[in-house]
Amino acid sequence: MAQFYSAKRRVTTRQIMTTVINDLDGTGQGVGRLNGKTLFISGALPGEQVEVEITEDKRSWARGKAKRILSASPERVEPKCPHYTRCGGCQQQHISSALQQQSKANALARLLSQETRQPVVVDAIIAGESYGYRRRARLGLKVDPRNQTLQMGFRQAASSELVPVDQCPVLTPELNALLQPLQQVLSKLSVVRRLGHVELVLADNGPLLVLRHLDPLGMADQQKLEQFSHDHQVALFLAPDSDTLVQVNGEMPFYQIDNLRLHFSPRDFIQINGALNERMVDQALTWLDLQPEDRVLDLFCGMGNFTLPLGKRVKNVTGVEGVEELVLKGRYNATSNHLHNIAFFQHNLELDVATQPWAAKGFNKVLLDPARAGAAGVMSHIIKLAPERVVYVSCNPTTLARDSQRLLTSGYQLERITLLDMFPHTGHVESMVLFCRKQTPKRE
Repeated sequence: MAQFYSAKRRVTTRQIMTTVINDLDGTGQGVGRLNGKTLFISGALPGEQVEVEITEDKRSWARGKAKRILSASPERVEPKCPHYTRCGGCQQQHISSALQQQSKANALARLLSQETRQPVVVDAIIAGESYGYRRRARLGLKVDPRNQTLQMGFRQAASSELVPVDQCPVLTPELNALLQPLQQVLSKLSVVRRLGHVELVLADNGPLLVLRHLDPLGMADQQKLEQFSHDHQVALFLAPDSDTLVQVNGEMPFYQIDNLRLHFSPRDFIQINGALNERMVDQALTWLDLQPEDRVLDLFCGMGNFTLPLGKRVKNVTGVEGVEELVLKGRYNATSNHLHNIAFFQHNLELDVATQPWAAKGFNKVLLDPARAGAAGVMSHIIKLAPERVVYVSCNPTTLARDSQRLLTSGYQLERITLLDMFPHTGHVESMVLFCRKQTPKRE
């Protein structure tokens, strides 16, 4: 990068160069080489010759973006979203679904192989629809000072700027159809300048919305919102502050899995991709090879997404979760589904678990589904329990690799690894790994 300085200002010119892309990393960036340096190029695909603008230049690598495609890959497709490249929600709509999935699988296998020092192959990819899959969205609200109109949309990539959207093809059709009428009714509220954001969720019993408002709503505003909820059959929740949720109308939301009904609060965590969630749970149950006398420990269990289906098949299940509200909801869901062999406990799993009442119980199988930080705090306890099988569901390949190493050096072997294409068109990599305890050879 050439930089020119004066006493009053700095002017920066960016390099423009031509290169050929030979690979795709797990986040969807094209990878090439130039003068011995690795280039990571957004918007470029393997096999393409591209004109590149360098935006960051380091000693051994550089980052840039494709300015012009000189020869296009057959894997390049036309994005379905008119807001693509501006909206920060998706980064890979220009890439075929098959290439997206394979590049993520290759990146996952490469990282696990490096960290575990053994060859790792992703042996399956679980994928569903690449559009219309997302059953939850949070949209920002802002009045444009130039034309005094309400903007509703998502944040721009690497920016706090709001990109107004009138459609979002990755949302479920039910939620996508609400965007335009919702923006219209919110524009008519007297407190339009004092709105924070709106959340849309599609439950199995219908859509719901949560409106965060910074000033109290008058009677006229409430009537407009209630009329909208009736006209579009949307459950309405109001959030006057970050801790309060007022249900105005509609039923408490739920989703079904494994013929079980799981109720949740609009702010509770649920998997964004409902169809993939069902397949993920089914795969985990199969991998655990569940038997009637099994005792299963479900760590980072949330409100029972895996816990309740496990409870239908084994002697008993213990679910442990750090968020108290989810623990209470898990207990409610177990009772309402007549599953009395499940116990839920609240504990921060980043802290020592040795003194917890559930920790001393014997478990022969373990499932864990941690957040991005992984499960470093409980790996030693899992190893101490010495379960026959461990299924690890991961949303972060880096922490999965770290935690896998602990199991592999403690008498376990990696049996299966599946890529879960939970978030098509994004760089998120979800996966599930099965570990089995090595069998000790019998003495003759």
